[in-house]
Amino acid sequence: MVFVTWAMQFFTTTAAVPALLRLTPAVWGSGYLWELVTYPLVGFGPASPWILLELLIVLWFGQDVRARLGRRGFWILVATAAAAAAVGAIAVQLALEATGGAGTPFPFQIMQGQRMLLAILIAAFATLYGNATILLFFILPMPARWFLWIEIGLAFVAFLSSKDLAGFAGICTAVGVTVLTLPGSSARQRLRRRYLSWRARRIERRLARLARRRGLRVIRRDDGHDDGPVN
Repeated sequence: MVFVTWAMQFFTTTAAVPALLRLTPAVWGSGYLWELVTYPLVGFGPASPWILLELLIVLWFGQDVRARLGRRGFWILVATAAAAAAVGAIAVQLALEATGGAGTPFPFQIMQGQRMLLAILIAAFATLYGNATILLFFILPMPARWFLWIEIGLAFVAFLSSKDLAGFAGICTAVGVTVLTLPGSSARQRLRRRYLSWRARRIERRLARLARRRGLRVIRRDDGHDDGPVN
């Protein structure tokens, strides 16, 4: 589908179809809300053989990610990360327009179509198969987990060239959401541990305030567990 929609843009009779499905300011200007989820499936870019290489990489990573997550989990991940990326990118673009910040007349270009799929699937592969080895440029062996930072770096270079800050924000959002939503993610586990630690400290502070208010005292057991406040 990505290749078909990419090819449609070059024909006058069909060019309107991909134009209506890509992420554009029409989301908030004309209410084209479907663009929030359709844009990753619409091929983007000039007439170049590079589109074939991009789609081949999407296929490589996509097969392994789908094998781990299953068909349903795979599409839930793609839809969730793409929608979150679109919302993040739109928020940045609206902020730029509200503040009169410098930008580009063509926002979201570096996150369209297969580029967003690449960002999501590479991040998913790097999270699920972090210890696997990938040949960068088919030559340099690197741990898969490093590709999280490599794709952010490539997106930043694309931002420097295009001035598409909203698109860069969208890529970063997609990578972050992908890492945090996948089961077994080390980043997700660290975030959960920090949340549970914060919640435990909050409960302890509330119990301490309650004990002081009611004139209670806490007796600690030798094994490190609290019996609770007593008179």
